[in-house]
Amino acid sequence: MRLIADADPERWIPVTGSLGFKGRRQRKAAIRMLLGQAGAAFGAEARPGSGFGAWALSQAAPFLMRRADGRVLVWTWKAEPELIVAMASAQELTPQLRTARAMMPMEYDDTEEFANPYLGTGERLVVPLPPPGANGRASTPPFATYTWDTGTHLITLQAVCADRERFGTVIRDVDDLARTLRTADDLSVGESGPVLRLPPA
Repeated sequence: MRLIADADPERWIPVTGSLGFKGRRQRKAAIRMLLGQAGAAFGAEARPGSGFGAWALSQAAPFLMRRADGRVLVWTWKAEPELIVAMASAQELTPQLRTARAMMPMEYDDTEEFANPYLGTGERLVVPLPPPGANGRASTPPFATYTWDTGTHLITLQAVCADRERFGTVIRDVDDLARTLRTADDLSVGESGPVLRLPPA
């Protein structure tokens, strides 16, 4: 199973599949933002990730994502790559994954239905004001998570924003991106005959 999406090129820059110099700036900016937010989640003051660490990860990221074999797609915001990062993934629905989802914190229960023309009705969770941590600061940055249970896989799109005051200005574009997300099954040689695909009920 591979993921496909039609990200608006006027809004998003794809990180997945960009090698070498292509997309290097966007990869580095996205990783710096995520490193900084991860540090804040563990109690450190929010700040961009280290330059060398972000550079090293930006070089390795495309190869790691390529090894994911199409199960991971990542984009950054075109106008300001450090503002928001969106990542889509497809995971096999193992018993362990189902158990982990059932044990998520209570704030993850505040979801709403979200329709996708390809994947059907899923769930959307928008958290513009994450609860404060032990130090009184927000333990996580503003984020939105979209999920679809296909029966065999869990399709997820998560967008993390570095600026809570501007989160509301980009969430509609994240919604638009989520509505284009879909899957494509690989067919072996000899199985490429006519395939009828019906839209979700």
